[in-house]
Amino acid sequence: MTVKKKLKTNKNILITGASSGIGLEISKILEKNYNLFLTGRRKLNKKNYFSCDLSNIEDIEALFNRAKNFFKGDIDILINCAGQYIYKPIEKMTLKEINNMIDVNFKSGYILSSLVISDMKKNNWGRIVNIGSISGIVGEANATLYSATKSALSGLTRALALEAAQNNITVNQINPGWVETPLAQKALSKEDIQEVMDVTPQKRFIEPIEIAQLCEYLISDSAKGLTGQNINLCAGLSIGC
Repeated sequence: MTVKKKLKTNKNILITGASSGIGLEISKILEKNYNLFLTGRRKLNKKNYFSCDLSNIEDIEALFNRAKNFFKGDIDILINCAGQYIYKPIEKMTLKEINNMIDVNFKSGYILSSLVISDMKKNNWGRIVNIGSISGIVGEANATLYSATKSALSGLTRALALEAAQNNITVNQINPGWVETPLAQKALSKEDIQEVMDVTPQKRFIEPIEIAQLCEYLISDSAKGLTGQNINLCAGLSIGC
């Protein structure tokens, strides 16, 4: 039996947080069939990559313009994957940490969405996928600001989906639980990993490719009726242990 090869589309995708972890895995999945422009904190020598600070409005605007210049056209799909995580009690958070996490985890996605939406409305087609966290749905002690910013992103997802629905634009959010990334493994002790296993019904970490494949579905025409949704990809963590 002959399997037809999927042809590359002419859709242009901007992915933030694409230099490592979940964002990197998403870019690997999507580069086969889409035109990509990537950003992250690391400095990489790629023509389709721009290293920038998403807590800086000037950098965000520069990223938007760089992406459009690279594509020589509009951004059809935006994937907001950049994020920061700090684990400490609320009373120990500094003002600098608070402002920076709000800027990166929420404001950058909000501003980029506001920049791409005009062209999406003009073209009567668009996709926005936000990468949130299960912590923004159920809360996480000692990660109050992280939980709050991801919850804010959920609110943006629902409201913008309503605002853009009549323009054939979908806006959805994926909320991962604990994800099997080098960063997570480095941050967790053996005791922490065991605790994660104890409270997760499937007794496992989510693999980055699971998030990437779901993202691939959400930007496809097959998912055109799915908008304003928060999808908990968390191995059952959101329903209890």
